[in-house]
Amino acid sequence: MRHSVLAAGSAAIAILLAGCGTTNNYLAEKKKTVEYYRIFDIKTAAVKGNVIKAASDGLGRNVNNAQEATPIPRTAGVPDVPGRFAIVNPLEGSKLAALVGGAGTLGLQMATCDGAVWTAKAERKVVGSNKLDLTACLFQYKDGYHLDLYAVFVKEEGGLFQISRDLASSMVGTPEEWTEKTFLDVIRNINAKTDSNITLLEAQPEVSGTPWLDSIDAPVKK
Repeated sequence: MRHSVLAAGSAAIAILLAGCGTTNNYLAEKKKTVEYYRIFDIKTAAVKGNVIKAASDGLGRNVNNAQEATPIPRTAGVPDVPGRFAIVNPLEGSKLAALVGGAGTLGLQMATCDGAVWTAKAERKVVGSNKLDLTACLFQYKDGYHLDLYAVFVKEEGGLFQISRDLASSMVGTPEEWTEKTFLDVIRNINAKTDSNITLLEAQPEVSGTPWLDSIDAPVKK
């Protein structure tokens, strides 16, 4: 019943606004594939188990379910250079890949963490997107660790339901806000629980300031 009222209200407002030329872009239905990633350098002498627990606890602040693993190292000793996450398309080269991909899409993509000492994957349904996938990779190296974080989601915009989506997002947050908070809580908890010197190496979209050095309960700036 509530959804029917929201839909009816959205349609009525849309009709009233339809006379404005600027409204056309607002009403145009769009689906945008959005990718986020961060790579942090964590210089610390903390033992692997403590860093992994801090990362896991930080992730748990925002997800109800996550698949986590602590892979056995494939090589002896700690490497001099940290690993890096990779983006792969499991359907690449197949006929199905051509159907899934195409202009305006990224196809079926997933992040891999080859060589990581801890990996986590979480999914979440967020208002305004059909599904948000998040992957975390913790790579150990001689000076500490690298934490690679990756998220991808398809964002729905425009159409008669955009007003109701805006109302819902104002109450529970947007996919972008949830992604930022999840990323920050993981790295902030590592900073809070270990004696570390943390630097952001890469980011998309760009990050202003050093929010990962704030308190674990600091708000995410919009």
